[in-house]
Amino acid sequence: MEQDVAWSTATEVKERVRSGRLEPEAVTACHLDRIRRLDRRLGAYVHVDGAARPGTGPLAGVTLAVKDTQPVAGMPWTYGSRKWRDRVAEQDAIPVARARAAGAAVLGKTNTPELAAAVGTVNELFPPTHNPWREGVTPGGSSGGSGAAVAAGLCTIALGDDMGGSIRIPAACCGIVGLRPSPGRVPMELAEPTGLSVRGPLARSVADLRLALSVIAAEAPPEGRAAGRRLRIAAVTKSPVSVHPACLAACERAVQALRDLGHEVEPAGWDPMPVTRAYQVVRPASVSIVPGEPGDYGPAAGRLIAAGRAIGARDYLAALESGTTAAWALRRLLDDHDAILTPTLGRPPMPIPEVPPFLEEAWTAYIQFVLPVSFAGLPALSLPAGLHEGLPVGVQLIGRPWGEWPLLDLAEQLEARPGFGFQPPPGWE
Repeated sequence: MEQDVAWSTATEVKERVRSGRLEPEAVTACHLDRIRRLDRRLGAYVHVDGAARPGTGPLAGVTLAVKDTQPVAGMPWTYGSRKWRDRVAEQDAIPVARARAAGAAVLGKTNTPELAAAVGTVNELFPPTHNPWREGVTPGGSSGGSGAAVAAGLCTIALGDDMGGSIRIPAACCGIVGLRPSPGRVPMELAEPTGLSVRGPLARSVADLRLALSVIAAEAPPEGRAAGRRLRIAAVTKSPVSVHPACLAACERAVQALRDLGHEVEPAGWDPMPVTRAYQVVRPASVSIVPGEPGDYGPAAGRLIAAGRAIGARDYLAALESGTTAAWALRRLLDDHDAILTPTLGRPPMPIPEVPPFLEEAWTAYIQFVLPVSFAGLPALSLPAGLHEGLPVGVQLIGRPWGEWPLLDLAEQLEARPGFGFQPPPGWE
């Protein structure tokens, strides 16, 4: 019974609760027990509310984990930083409040690198988060705790945020689905200076992304789906920056699967370098306004803050403009295509010590497919696309502006094909 409840998707939980075949409290109790027994070797959570209770509504029985960059009333809100180790949030973030009002039980906060400024999930405040597929391997970042919790069956769904790929990276590394919505689709209670960061869900099925988005965006999905419509899809299977063969192979499998579904798939070009150069200016500038001095933070975050404070307004605005202009090529590609397909990452998950240093050369190859999407302001998701040497690889689907619903329809078609979609990692039964 525990395994059945632990791995149930949000849509399954919703239906079973509605039909009276499952008590909402059973899911909460199951996941809290699994966290108590299993999270010591995973490190997904940094705070757990052992008294969490489900409410009533469409998410009754669904359990929710929240990245520690988003406030949850009465819980720590540290951003993975010693600077805020004692801070407790006074109110819920908007998507958290909406999920709670819909009946979700908020289990706790999940780990993140300091200031969410890394593509792994390591900080000085908490133990590192491991990948559920293999101890010692990164779960990705910066929403790595949320991704690991979902993949290991320690919650039903989780919330993350994504400035330069921070939802899609852990989704790919952990073998789950993760959605970056269009900017503005999910409200934020605080202004985000770059305009790049958005909040979104991580889950074990595309249907769960659809359900979660409908709640946190307060928007019902449109009736009817274009499942039988032949789509024109641009596929990026080559890059001027190095890409691991396993990531390219996953994308090629997706190309064939989409063609088998009746869609037209055409090759497209991709140059991530102008966008990555822009982000190397924009990202440090984004943390320049944090309180205190660089020495109040860990070494990596401190260096990032110091670099940001040395950037003038003119250089920052020029970088933001140049990155957005370069990424606009994706929007032009969507003028005559319904979606874009790419690998999610430039290489499979690696051991934690090998995670590329943030904003440095190896980082460019790693994030080359996710970062331009952020500058283009487009919705995108990562979908599991099989394993390489026992570790997950993912593919990315990118939709038109504010086109989340048709994007999810397409992803659900691909998810149903052999070799795609979530599978539980071994050792977490």
